[in-house]
Amino acid sequence: MKVYVIANQKGGIGKTTTATALASILAERGYRTLFIDADKQGNSSDTYRADIEGVPTLYDVLLDDDRIPLADAIQATLCGDIVASDPLLRKADKILYDDVEGLYRLQDALQNLKGYDYVVIDTNPSIDAMLKSCLIACDEVIIPITADRYALQGLSQLHEMIQAIKRRQNPNLKIAGLLLVKYDRRTNLSKEVKESLERVVDHLDTRLFHTKIRESIRAREAQAKRLMLIQYQKNCTTAADYEHFVDELLKGE
Repeated sequence: MKVYVIANQKGGIGKTTTATALASILAERGYRTLFIDADKQGNSSDTYRADIEGVPTLYDVLLDDDRIPLADAIQATLCGDIVASDPLLRKADKILYDDVEGLYRLQDALQNLKGYDYVVIDTNPSIDAMLKSCLIACDEVIIPITADRYALQGLSQLHEMIQAIKRRQNPNLKIAGLLLVKYDRRTNLSKEVKESLERVVDHLDTRLFHTKIRESIRAREAQAKRLMLIQYQKNCTTAADYEHFVDELLKGE
């Protein structure tokens, strides 16, 4: 079983779209795939049309006094299997930091999970206890990044945290790569950011994925209709780009 985390502390950069696209494409290709929504905003859970009230959620797995196995929180939806988010995840910092082994709870839960080829985890747009827990538990991190002047802001901080976790808590942790999203090759700014990232990735000991994700209105329409992009409009440019991205990602394995 391979665990991917989608992470970037900057909001509004297509992190959730990338996470749900990756999970849905893997599932469509026949891989048994579990999605975990570790973002307390719950946007991925909304897209999956998952229940967050009256059912076990990620909160019950990681933060409740009577924690349950991860398998008991899985919901089977029309979009795929998911462990849903919960607004109560906002308590994660206090609860996890108060327990000397709190940051390892997700890792322990995943080690007891059977029957999946891939796990894809969407995370908070912030550096907090929940993100650290996800990085400790995962194999590889995918960092979506937009082609704007602020794209590199905070990237060094995220990289430093990833390297610290790799040194002390998860020696097998790897940055799978940086993925340019909402990309418009026609603009000079996009070209400039792409060139800057190409110079940065060597320092980060990773790569810039060759695939670039173009933006389309279909992606926003799919979110509004609470559908996976490949369910809503499989042939749109954004969906096609994500298909190519998954090809590139799996080839790298």
